[in-house]
Amino acid sequence: MQFRKLFFSLCCMVALGVSLVACSEDEELFDDSGSKVTLPAHRAFILNEGTMGANNATLSFYAPDKNAEFISDIFYTQNQAKLGDTGQSLIEYNNDLYAIIAGSRYLVRMNTAGVEKQRYAIPESEGDPRYMTAEDGYIYLTQYGGQVTKLDANTLQVVATFKGGANLEGIAECDGKLYVANSYTKNDAGYQYHTDLFVINAATMKLETTLTVDINPNQVLEEDGKIFLISWGNYADKGYSAQMIDPKDNYKSTSLGVATNMTVGDDMVYFVNSETDYSNWPNTSTTNSFFSYNVKTATVNQSSFLKNAPEELASSSIYMMSVDDKNGDIYIGVTFYSNSNGTMYRFDRNGNFIEKFDCGGQNPKTMVFID
Repeated sequence: MQFRKLFFSLCCMVALGVSLVACSEDEELFDDSGSKVTLPAHRAFILNEGTMGANNATLSFYAPDKNAEFISDIFYTQNQAKLGDTGQSLIEYNNDLYAIIAGSRYLVRMNTAGVEKQRYAIPESEGDPRYMTAEDGYIYLTQYGGQVTKLDANTLQVVATFKGGANLEGIAECDGKLYVANSYTKNDAGYQYHTDLFVINAATMKLETTLTVDINPNQVLEEDGKIFLISWGNYADKGYSAQMIDPKDNYKSTSLGVATNMTVGDDMVYFVNSETDYSNWPNTSTTNSFFSYNVKTATVNQSSFLKNAPEELASSSIYMMSVDDKNGDIYIGVTFYSNSNGTMYRFDRNGNFIEKFDCGGQNPKTMVFID
């Protein structure tokens, strides 16, 4: 992204040497063709999962600079169609948005205003879609049943597949390698939880090695050449855990603590351990503790990175966290499950509370930023 911006700026400077040319980075970055609304340059999108089977996943628009109105369901605004059932994953790549709608079994490509360009329907013969990452013009999609599908990012045509493992969850790319969580197998005997993190060559889609990690690996992220992993345990004697894996140090693994969710950005990894007591469902009780890891200094800070959070956040069910790379602001989304829309809490990079707002849908799953 930074190289593209620098290249464009240099082109503008060269052009100015010949004649006066109006060069706009926004024009180069954004494709808002077909949009029914005018959106600012700095924008964010929230994928709300909805309730499984209710066909109520939504894509919300939010303006971090407060220069546009919040749009609860911008996908419907732009396309006059519902997003579908169970919003699972959302990424921004090469100034397009890609979303997995798991219950409706498709991957959709949208422009920077949420206008649909095309979609890829997951064949019924294949496992449910889960998570994705992108690099070098390709989208890599994990699926249950043991498959990673490689698609051309511009056409959504299948290029290659990897087959292996059982139910595949999180995925991250680092230096031409895909790191994929092989979480569990469900059979007649019940659930068998795995300890596999697959390392797959992205070019050949062949398995290079399998790393042994904490049981039931799930969320996988990359920051500064390091892989960060949250495992969910076996819901008995093994609980949640966070690990860092260093590909450049023979895949050395470092335990970082107990965490249920995380996000990365600006050389930092932010963790939360959200412990919920479901014994009196639906009257649950949740306790949250926050901590962080500085990738540059390789240090864990067990103190909360939030300084003046609203009191209710300490006992809310946290569903997602995200960082705005433009300014380092931290966003924390909480869920009330099917009772009402989720709430988003915004903090600056120093942990100071800025605001909270309605997510525009149920169960905020992820949030991405474009500028």
